[in-house]
Amino acid sequence: MTVTGAGGTSMVSARGLGKTYRARKGGAPFVAVDGIDFDVAPGESFGFLGPNGAGKSSTMRMIGCQSPPTAGTLAVLGLDAARNGPVIRARMGSVPQDDNLDTELTVRENLLIYGRYFRLPRAVVRERAERLLDFARLADKAADRVHALSGGMRRRLTIARSLINDPEILLLDEPTTGLDPQARHLLWERLFQLKRDGVTLILTTHYMDEAEQLCDRLVIMDSGRIVAEGPPHVLIKEHATREVLELRFDPGTQLESVERLSTIGDRVEVLPDRLLCYTDDGEAALVAATTAGLRPITSLVRRASLEDVFLRLTGRSLIE
Repeated sequence: MTVTGAGGTSMVSARGLGKTYRARKGGAPFVAVDGIDFDVAPGESFGFLGPNGAGKSSTMRMIGCQSPPTAGTLAVLGLDAARNGPVIRARMGSVPQDDNLDTELTVRENLLIYGRYFRLPRAVVRERAERLLDFARLADKAADRVHALSGGMRRRLTIARSLINDPEILLLDEPTTGLDPQARHLLWERLFQLKRDGVTLILTTHYMDEAEQLCDRLVIMDSGRIVAEGPPHVLIKEHATREVLELRFDPGTQLESVERLSTIGDRVEVLPDRLLCYTDDGEAALVAATTAGLRPITSLVRRASLEDVFLRLTGRSLIE
């Protein structure tokens, strides 16, 4: 599958991109990324979704020039990622899944010291640090040590630190994992601001609502390959119905209802605790279900979501 950007020169372009890890003693080589194609356009917010082991992290590490491809080609900022890692990294910011701040330093010191890694003049680093403290809403915490900050504050500081070199691309690996809803929404606001400022965002997330909110376009990966791509609303339209009717029955009785329900909706999915009826009109489906004699304990009509698409394409089985 070829995934094409929204137009213009690609910030990231991959063709046949692959990553195979050498076999452990007595084992077979492991193919983490299996020949994928994609482009990321300037100023785009682009997402990678997939279950554990789908190849998202390996792909992100290759884009970040932390792990060389073993197959295909990868260009980042117009440069060969296999040959120009230091130059690319200098123009890129990275937010890892786990915060790796220096907890014994103050908030401001974390920014100042990190800025020196890019050999920026001290005056430039100081000016950017103050600007980023305001951006992250941490100006009043500038003199506090990191260990005293909340999880949301640490995450905002990690993002602020990743911007000290004024990057053209920002990689975000699970940017809001573990945060409460208020902290998540504040981070979303900061990321929207970065996008308005022209920064290209590339992210992974397990939160489907986050992907719908943040991503202009995304790919869904499974077993190292891209199985779908497009804007979130297009993926929902292509792989799900407009609405979903959820019906819960007494334990052990719901299978009796599947056959009658299948004549009402486009597709019926059987879960341990409920039935999902995919339809374009959930209320009409509910009326038809009750008319057919179905008596669920509870019923819910909701809009189809990216999560429905994700689970249909990658399955509901837990992958460790």
